Amino acid sequence: MEIKNVKGNTFCIDTGMTYIPFYKINDEEIIMLDSGWKKEREGIDELLEKNNFKVVGIICSHAHIDHVGNNKYLKDKYNCVIAMSAYEALLCSSTVTLKVYYSNETLTEVTEHFGHMVCETDIMISNEQDKIYVCGIKFKILHTPGHSPSHMCIITPDDVAYIADALISYEVMAGAKMPYAYILREDLKSKAKLYDLECSEYVVAHKGIYNDITKLISDNINFYKNRAERVCAIIDDAMTMEEILKEVVKRFNIPVKSRYKYALIERMLRSNVEYLNEIGDIELNMDDGFLKYSRNSSSI
Repeated sequence: MEIKNVKGNTFCIDTGMTYIPFYKINDEEIIMLDSGWKKEREGIDELLEKNNFKVVGIICSHAHIDHVGNNKYLKDKYNCVIAMSAYEALLCSSTVTLKVYYSNETLTEVTEHFGHMVCETDIMISNEQDKIYVCGIKFKILHTPGHSPSHMCIITPDDVAYIADALISYEVMAGAKMPYAYILREDLKSKAKLYDLECSEYVVAHKGIYNDITKLISDNINFYKNRAERVCAIIDDAMTMEEILKEVVKRFNIPVKSRYKYALIERMLRSNVEYLNEIGDIELNMDDGFLKYSRNSSSI
């Protein structure tokens, strides 16, 4: 792991898998933007201690396991303040509320695999807020729901925008067989909203630093739409979600060796299918007691 200077007092930790930005208040105190995976904890911990950094605040872009995985650990260690969108803060308030998101798994499994995400949030950010003060430092907020229910981008005082997962890098696009969005229609709207963002630097969590994201936005939108179109082409006659999933796994060549991977791929696929249903390319009907999707004649 290493630290990269983005601009001014805005830096990011390159974990090898993600970029985790932080804002340096002084030589010791920092405010992190997200806290990373639990499996990255040891390396992050070593880097913070090596540089004599004290985490005084964490502003979370969204409540996914690779972005809030060390919230509780860092809060317990540094007694830092945690800020998050109100809705996603509630999701992380207990394992019971986390199960709303991980609905395909039992409460016992949610507790075992995702229990470390549970943490008290000190500052809940409403959908109407466009700025937040953490430890006296002002950060601008751009709400970009879709990748998660209340995903948001965070802009530091150095005019550096942390895009988080509102966009993915070209490297990730090259290897992604099924990119994730919670609600794809809303995610595409949020990606388009980024065209109006004018900052000097942009940090994408997975993973890149850019001074211009105009082309990246367009390529992301086209990439996500293309994947949805490929799913649409797979839907032949009337198919259940499981039948669609079986075909997608085969045609996209996605290895599924555990039921946890199965649940993840199913969540990724569902957002594409729901998007296709919402835009009218497919329709959902009852067929002999089962819910089945079929293509509309205009999309064939």
